[in-house]
Amino acid sequence: MNIVVIGAQWGDEGKGKIVDFLAVDSELVVRFSGGANAGHTVVTGGTTYKLHLIPSGIIYPDQQVVLGTGMVIDPEAMFKELAILEEQGIDWKGRILVSDRAHIVLPSYKERDKQMDKERKRPIGTTGRGIGITYALKAHRDGVRLADLFDDEFFNDLPDGDREFLKPYREKLQPMVADISSFLHEKMGKRILFEGAQGTLLDVDHGTYPYCSSGCSVAAGAAIGSGIGPRKIDRILGVFKAYSTRVGNGPFPSEFRDDRDGNLCEIVRETGREYGVTTGRPRRCGYLDLVALRYACMVNSIDSLVQTHIDVYDEFDEIKACVGYELDGKTIHHFPASIAELNRVEPVLKSFKGWKQSLKDCRSYDDLPKEARVYLSFIQEYTETPVDIVSVGYEREQTILRTGLWTQS
Repeated sequence: MNIVVIGAQWGDEGKGKIVDFLAVDSELVVRFSGGANAGHTVVTGGTTYKLHLIPSGIIYPDQQVVLGTGMVIDPEAMFKELAILEEQGIDWKGRILVSDRAHIVLPSYKERDKQMDKERKRPIGTTGRGIGITYALKAHRDGVRLADLFDDEFFNDLPDGDREFLKPYREKLQPMVADISSFLHEKMGKRILFEGAQGTLLDVDHGTYPYCSSGCSVAAGAAIGSGIGPRKIDRILGVFKAYSTRVGNGPFPSEFRDDRDGNLCEIVRETGREYGVTTGRPRRCGYLDLVALRYACMVNSIDSLVQTHIDVYDEFDEIKACVGYELDGKTIHHFPASIAELNRVEPVLKSFKGWKQSLKDCRSYDDLPKEARVYLSFIQEYTETPVDIVSVGYEREQTILRTGLWTQS
């Protein structure tokens, strides 16, 4: 049984918590895209773990995790992250495999990344982690893969600076590197969890191009970025917040505006702790965009939606969601490819009555107040996709599971 967990918005939806929650019943967690530009937060037992490259399943002491072929690996960032995890009591040694086909992020790529964004007429707002440069060099067939580190002829032909940077990591990485496609082939029939990075609307093909990431962050990337065939995917979960956020530049149709929404952005940002795990940047916040969410359900074939951060609305008298776009005098219900059109649209908002009580102790769907269930029911109806998990807080146990996920439907 293979389950894929992807973001159904612009990233930062809470995928880390959901993967951590599901990992207890899995036998392997595979991350299939992105690099150190990603940020996943897991809170358990009062401890907060901030992950960037390492799959969220690492928190479980017996769990094995894989960094897949579609990832781009910054070895310096990776071993710094592992050192922090070790300080937090996580024994990771012998539990991590890295695809021999994954590409490596080199220090010079980061400066090129930042400089390119400065020189753009319309800056993207890159994290400056060298991710885009690495993916670009991969497409140009000029990249460096993990397998290449152990080819002496290739390694010795690298520029002096790159070779010196990589030397200390060759020995550290060697026991971790594996042929992941063969490894996963042997594991078929087990419970495998595939973890995405970023979100659907940041996918290089299906997102708000060029204001997007450089990798594949939709569900199809689980096959491409790990080394399994698409028919091996059994279930796809799409994680979304009760509102919307994005980091960096680019269109954001449902973004809160001071002239229309007062200080709503500040309230949601502070209540939801909406600051980037990787960069610390404050996230842009807005209403839940159901037009974009339905689009994400379509392009990913999402079987189950996962709602997070619904508790952020606990004190609200009224909640609103975007149910359409006004574009040049007409109401539309599709997500345009045109950045110019996305920048012009105005959200059509629908109001819902707030529940005015804490959800943190709810442990079943029936425990939720009627108003919260009405809100969730409308989301299901609009997207034509069931909401099968509801997160009411940061801790593992603050998660409502409405159906068994590790069974064939």
